Amino acid sequence: MDPLTHALTGIALGRAGLNRWSPQGTVVVALAAAAPDLDVLASFWGSTTYLHYHRHLTHALPAMPVIALLPTLLVALLSRKGFPWKQAYLLSLVGVASHIVIDWLNSYGVRPFLPFSECWYSLDVFSLSDLWLWAVLLVAALAPLVARLVSSEIGARSGSGRGLAVFALLFFVGLGVWRYLLHERAVAVLDARLYQGVAPERVAAFPSRGSPWRWRGLVETPALYALYDLDLRKEFDPAEGRLFFRPEPGPAEARAWEAARRTRDFDIFLRFARYPFRRFSPLVEPEQGLRVEVMDLRFGDPAAEAFAARAEVGADGRVRRSGFTFRPGRPRGRAR
Repeated sequence: MDPLTHALTGIALGRAGLNRWSPQGTVVVALAAAAPDLDVLASFWGSTTYLHYHRHLTHALPAMPVIALLPTLLVALLSRKGFPWKQAYLLSLVGVASHIVIDWLNSYGVRPFLPFSECWYSLDVFSLSDLWLWAVLLVAALAPLVARLVSSEIGARSGSGRGLAVFALLFFVGLGVWRYLLHERAVAVLDARLYQGVAPERVAAFPSRGSPWRWRGLVETPALYALYDLDLRKEFDPAEGRLFFRPEPGPAEARAWEAARRTRDFDIFLRFARYPFRRFSPLVEPEQGLRVEVMDLRFGDPAAEAFAARAEVGADGRVRRSGFTFRPGRPRGRAR
């Protein structure tokens, strides 16, 4: 999930009762809930490096004790004497664990058993950011501050915000359960149809940021991928999908693909992608060269050319340039 959701969840956990363990409990949990996203620093070394290290060791269970130390040390440095180290460290562990669990719920997923296993795990229940969660968690975080200002003006006693925090956490759990049930329904709807007379090999449903009823459906058969804007309140029509065919590459395309996949950009991307879709197009320069593209259909759309690795391969099989980009446009690749 996005950093705001993680931090707000940490605030809610603290105010819901964890702050009883330590006077600085809410601050510790909030910082710890956001701490694993320190891997954003990898983006300074380029998109491919960021893709490799995003949700890497900072999101792995074996590294939790180390990551939990960082918020504890930071708050300790800013606190007075008598800092409750043990309680604060336990709270920090809770915050880091909440981050890993929440990221497991969305379509990007986590690798919780690094460095022992690089397997990705994801439930595809939430999108990378959820408008409903933002709204409820923001109200739970800001309402006590507003109430405190009003109370100071009229001389009344302000509340702790515990009730709103508990409500926000229960809403998070309830929305997650509801989205899980809707996700299973979406997958069942997609899996129960034939596509151009062929049963699907794999189907997937990815959530939207807004309505829990709307999903991005993906169907894979030996010959094609089909993408759907799926609304579970309406009748599903398999003929309304956008079809992207998967023809077998010719000799020149196969050589270009083998050359491209040996690059660092393609190697990292293909270890990440769950639904890779590749395509080839001729280049003007060099003559008889090919542009090789592969995208993960969880996030990319062939029409938008987003979340894709690309390489320019000459007729001699040499890669002239390769790169990866999260957004549409030419990747900032390396010339070779």
